[in-house]
Amino acid sequence: MTSPQTVRLALKLYASLADFLPLEARKNNRLPLELPLGTTVGQVIAQHNLPLKMCHLVLVNGVFIPPQERAGWTLSDDDELAIWPPVAGG
Repeated sequence: MTSPQTVRLALKLYASLADFLPLEARKNNRLPLELPLGTTVGQVIAQHNLPLKMCHLVLVNGVFIPPQERAGWTLSDDDELAIWPPVAGG
């Protein structure tokens, strides 16, 4: 059960960013988190030592969060924070 002072969410990291997940979370690229109420996308990125230049596509529940909004975007219970690095292909 979530405390009134915390939020539970899932952090999903893809491609080369998956290396920043603990080994047990790499199977499905999903790390459940319980964080203090008011935690922002930017704080989660910083707490997990993700290089900012590698956090290219950031989605909360499928909604793109532009870089200038990440520091102030507050996460809520049951959110899914998904982050992809820049991807090149042909």
